[in-house]
Order: sequence, then C-alpha cells, then structure tokens
Amino acid sequence: MRTVMMMVAMVGVCLSAGMMVSAEAGETKAKMEKAKGEVKGEFEEMKGEAKAMHEELKGNDTKAELERAKGKVKGAGERAKGKINELKEKAKE
Repeated sequence: MRTVMMMVAMVGVCLSAGMMVSAEAGETKAKMEKAKGEVKGEFEEMKGEAKAMHEELKGNDTKAELERAKGKVKGAGERAKGKINELKEKAKE
C-alpha cells in the first residue's frame, strides 16, 4: 500500500512539473510572436519611409506622403498580426 501511494505521489509530481514546463514554453513562444510582429512592423515603416524619401528626391511630395502612410499602415498590420499570434499562443496554454 505504501508503495502504491509513493507511485501515485511521484506520478502527480511529474505531471505537475510537465505542465509547468509546457506553460513556460507557451509563454516564450507568445513573446517571440509579439517580438516578430514588432520587428516586421518597424521594417515595413522603414521601407515606407525609404520610399517616401526617394519620392521626395524626385520632387513628388504627394506620392512621398502616400508611401509614408502605406508604410505606417503596413507596420500597424504586422504589429496586429504579432499580437494576434501572441494571444493564440497564450490561449493554447
């Protein structure tokens, strides 16, 4: 009887430890998804700004503003995707 109780206790400890490790992995993946979204968002904004500068050098101020706005919108979209992926990963836990 004592052996059975020890086995049950050991299985319980192993299961709870496994769940904790799984939760940490999910949290890490969620943080990575958020970071990827932020990086992609910054990259899209920088691309838009570079295109805007190129258009300004040509003398197309209107097109420059359009490119800058497109970059900001794409950047915001990438950040939103990153946030959604982060929430998905947290929901899996």
